Amino acid sequence: MKKRLITLLCLAGNFPLLAQQDLTNSPWHIVGQNINPANYYGITVANGIIGLVSSPEPMKVRDVVLNGAFDTYGRGRVSNILKVFNFANMNLDVDGQRLGPRDITNYRQTLDMQKAALTTTFDFRDKVSVRQTMMALRHLPYSALSIVEITAKKDCEIIPMSVIESPENLKEVKNFYSEIDRPHATIRLLTSVAKSPTGRLTVAASNSFIFEEPHGQEPQVIHEDWDYNMHLAKFKKRLRAGQTYRFSVVGSVTSTASTPDPHNEAERLTIFAALERTPRLLQRHEAEWNKLWQSDIVIEGDPESQKAVRSALYHLYSFAREGTAYSLSPMGLSGLGYNGHVFWDTELWMYPALLVLKPEMAKSMLEYRFERMPMARQNAFSHGYAGVMFPWESDADGQEATPVWALTGPFQHHITGCVGWAFWKYYQVTKDKEWLRTRGYPMLKEVADFWTSRVERKGPGQYDINNVIGANEWQENIDNNAFTNGMAKTVLNFATQAAQELGITPDPDWKQVADNIPILKFPDGVTKENRTYDGVEIKQADANLLAYPLRLVTEEAQIRKDLRYYEPRMSKDGPAMGHAVLATLYARMGEPEKAYELFVKSYKPNEVPPFGVLAETAGGTNPYFATGAGGMLQTLLNGFGGIDITDNGIVQLKTRLPKKWKSLTIKGVGTQQKTVQVQ
Repeated sequence: MKKRLITLLCLAGNFPLLAQQDLTNSPWHIVGQNINPANYYGITVANGIIGLVSSPEPMKVRDVVLNGAFDTYGRGRVSNILKVFNFANMNLDVDGQRLGPRDITNYRQTLDMQKAALTTTFDFRDKVSVRQTMMALRHLPYSALSIVEITAKKDCEIIPMSVIESPENLKEVKNFYSEIDRPHATIRLLTSVAKSPTGRLTVAASNSFIFEEPHGQEPQVIHEDWDYNMHLAKFKKRLRAGQTYRFSVVGSVTSTASTPDPHNEAERLTIFAALERTPRLLQRHEAEWNKLWQSDIVIEGDPESQKAVRSALYHLYSFAREGTAYSLSPMGLSGLGYNGHVFWDTELWMYPALLVLKPEMAKSMLEYRFERMPMARQNAFSHGYAGVMFPWESDADGQEATPVWALTGPFQHHITGCVGWAFWKYYQVTKDKEWLRTRGYPMLKEVADFWTSRVERKGPGQYDINNVIGANEWQENIDNNAFTNGMAKTVLNFATQAAQELGITPDPDWKQVADNIPILKFPDGVTKENRTYDGVEIKQADANLLAYPLRLVTEEAQIRKDLRYYEPRMSKDGPAMGHAVLATLYARMGEPEKAYELFVKSYKPNEVPPFGVLAETAGGTNPYFATGAGGMLQTLLNGFGGIDITDNGIVQLKTRLPKKWKSLTIKGVGTQQKTVQVQ
């Protein structure tokens, strides 16, 4: 069982407001300026387990998301990742007045991507200036840290409040407050416990102030229990004009998805973090992020692209975590989008970038699938097939969690191929033969068995795969889809290779089937998306995926022919990663300017204010779309960077950069942490 906890601290640094303005052009900082609460899409601080989403309201957090904790509620009668207790919110009274959005000025929010810390600064009338820095602690997977600094402009009295609020989806909420007094410290615990919507899970959150004063001189803390959905702890402090007061809050959240006793576990974890104290928490958090950023992408000559690429990396690093069996949903930990489910977005779009830069993170995502093989085996059995059939939308249990009105659940079978493809790619990068024996081959064998049972054998060259939905989801219940067939051929051959690598005799039927799955073409030689495709607008690239990443189509003339045909048919309303794969192909064919044009198109129109976080589509309103970030990063790594994953490991293809870029440096590549450069 994996433990879950959240810890929150309120952090402050003594930097003038001008410093944030100066960070606008920094390649490591994303500055939210001219914040409009009516047109605001928050940015997330996360550590692979918890996600805290920023708010336009001072000292508030919009959402707190806990990875791996699911229950059935909301739209579609399917499991949904839980929105849990918001233990990160605060109130502040100054001279008896509660500050709010109408009473503040100079509101700024800045994300330091290097340290994974979000700093908010503002002035409350002519009385105080406030600075708050919040982070999800990287070294404590269920913990977050925030530090508050309040500077008086005139003599005043402040009453800061740490609040725990329950979202509407939690029920049977119980609130507790206790003090643990020791000779060297007093821990004041604010705790809430509740049931998930169906009662399947118990969820608990706890937090505590951390004061800088010596023990015995801390402010007196008062507990107020307002109702079942909110309670708080507060203290009072008189400040002189010019005086600055600093304190921290540490909080925790966990559930029975990770521990049998979440109430006590949440409080223990809060106590642990509180007694670590702020300097140690910060030191270890920043050290972990320094390790993460040893794998980085540096673009010289294009500050805008540099910041966009760092933002994509920051979000994938924030949403994923090594040493777990968690995967990534299309929206990561930025909210409840797509119910927190895991799709092909993981294996084909987000995973490849992490495999190149952080193989251990990628390994955790594969472990998620491996642990859910029994459910995938049952799914195959239920549909009359052999082997494993992975769900289109996978939840914590690995069951099919697609709402029944969406046909993608029963018919988008290429997901099973994508899982097998990702497993072989990990072996190609790491050459970890023990992992191949215990994880990679067992998976590939069952994936191959699925496809040999899935095809309809009608004669040589006609082992058809009928009645599916391909990557272009706007074409439903089609036959012989290009990407589905191409992925099936690919993973069947990978299964044969995996067996041979281990000295096992492969099932000869795998090759027999792979050799006879058709890839259809139009009379002029263009790859045909499916048997009945007639040139209509498509949601995203499908047939082009045979060139990259599958490498089934390798002749440049054929790649160009397919690009010329499908690029103008791609909808402007399609998801971001469609343009990214086209950009990658043009970069690999030595057309850097065309590739750059499509690279920008893959993310720039999807940015929303005030932080430029990515929506799924241009003009969309559902950030953060981590799938799009993964596609964009593949353009950098596998397109302009020329990185290719082969049976010989990671190799570099010869590529050229757009004129705007002076150089591209990719640090920390593969298990040997190599540096790849393109001039």
